Amino acid sequence: PNSYYEGSLALGATHERSVFFAVMPAAKQGILAGVILGVGRAIGETMAVIMVASNNTVMPKSIFSGVRTLTANIVMEMGYATDLHREALLGTGVVLFVFILIINLSFSALKRRNH
Repeated sequence: PNSYYEGSLALGATHERSVFFAVMPAAKQGILAGVILGVGRAIGETMAVIMVASNNTVMPKSIFSGVRTLTANIVMEMGYATDLHREALLGTGVVLFVFILIINLSFSALKRRNH
């Protein structure tokens, strides 16, 4: 709220101290929520990555080689997968789910610790 900033200035704090010690702690929950949503979107953004990273199915030889993301792998191959191939794609989905779960739990723990 603007009243936090103005109150801090009224008590004699500088602009920087008002922002970092009055406004930022009040906005911490919203900032962390934005980071969580941003990371989740970055992980799940499949189509843009397919266009940029060239969607190669081979192991990259350098950092500039094309790659295929976990979500792209599931989306591109689920239509014709059977038996062991389908199970491998479901395993890829579980790995992706665990990554997102770890990220969300770490942000929740960080939020609890700082709150």
